Amino acid sequence: MEKEKVVTLIDAFKDFKEEKSIDRPVMMGVLKDVFLTQIAKTYGSADNFDVIINVDKGTCEIYQNFEIVETVENPNTEMTLEQVVADSGDDDYEIGDQYTKKLSLESFGRRGILNIRQNLQGRIMDIEKANVYKKYSEKVGELFTGEIYQTWSKEVLILDEDGNELHIPKSEQIPGEHFKKNDTVRAIIKTVEMRGNTTPYIILSRTSPEFLERLFEQEVPEIADGLITVKKVVRIPGERAKVAVESYDDRIDPIGACIGVKGGRIMGIVRELHNENIDVIQYTQNPQLLIQRALTPAKVSSIDMGETPSDKVKVYMQPDEVRKGIGRGGCNIALAGMLVDREIEVWREVPKGEQEEEDVALDEFANEIDQWVIDKLKAIGCDTAKDVLAIDPADVAKRADLEDETVEDVMRILKAEFED
Repeated sequence: MEKEKVVTLIDAFKDFKEEKSIDRPVMMGVLKDVFLTQIAKTYGSADNFDVIINVDKGTCEIYQNFEIVETVENPNTEMTLEQVVADSGDDDYEIGDQYTKKLSLESFGRRGILNIRQNLQGRIMDIEKANVYKKYSEKVGELFTGEIYQTWSKEVLILDEDGNELHIPKSEQIPGEHFKKNDTVRAIIKTVEMRGNTTPYIILSRTSPEFLERLFEQEVPEIADGLITVKKVVRIPGERAKVAVESYDDRIDPIGACIGVKGGRIMGIVRELHNENIDVIQYTQNPQLLIQRALTPAKVSSIDMGETPSDKVKVYMQPDEVRKGIGRGGCNIALAGMLVDREIEVWREVPKGEQEEEDVALDEFANEIDQWVIDKLKAIGCDTAKDVLAIDPADVAKRADLEDETVEDVMRILKAEFED
């Protein structure tokens, strides 16, 4: 039985040598440490043992060193002259000399060999996990292309060329997209996490702004070459994105280069993102100008940046421009805010004196509209009835976090005021 265990251990050793992509010095150190650990467990100490690893052959030689003494006090470190002569057949030794004896693997016994094999496999797994973690940690932010191996309701699984698992959780998938087994998918390596003793959990993302930035680098050679710089990317995945670009060469039109002839470059990115609308804008360090460009096609009348960076930015527009500025579901104004890291409110610009003559403050409707609803409307910059009526009901519901039915009732009450 021990012979069989030794053969199994040697096979494991050879597999380790041939199949594991581990550096040679690391490999030798691990193997030596595993054997020395078992020696210490078996003999009480490994101080007088030498372990020689032959990685190429997949073999291990173990030597035990004894001091030759007259009287043995510790049989694991000492031998008498008579014992040495009997063991070696050599009578040239003297008291005080050192005698080295080669040990066979069988000397560890069945349990010892089993422990060595298990420890070796455990250390191999630990090194493999560390290598995978290091490999992908260094690639965070890079684009990854792989084939779908399995799909579930909450995530899809991808295997790389080495069989490592990569995951795209539902939260990192573009809304509305569906994958099938064997589909080829592109995503960005977002995070690498160690969860207990399992292999590293590698998360891919198709919703992060960095994913869109990497796609631009692939599709636009001027970005890859450094002639155009992507200054910032903001997204509402599946809906809309804004990409601020800048060129340090006056001869290069950064927006034209990103869009391509007849939209050839950007259309490939749009298709990859399931028809997500992408606005490419010229970057500027002037936040007011950047907001103005980000709110295109809406025309901005004026912008009030407030007194401190924490103040809300108030953007004033003509009534017929407000809907375009806010965008469907409020996404246009939200993305503009992300671009400058400020919260933006759109205000309907009313000519002087018009509001007093034709408009009505929301507070005047307190008997018909609950005060908490009025407060929510005022929080999004709607102080008057016409402020509310100038915005699409769906946008009002989303921005003010109100139910559609509530907004319908409000609209009905406000419209009735002017019809009367």
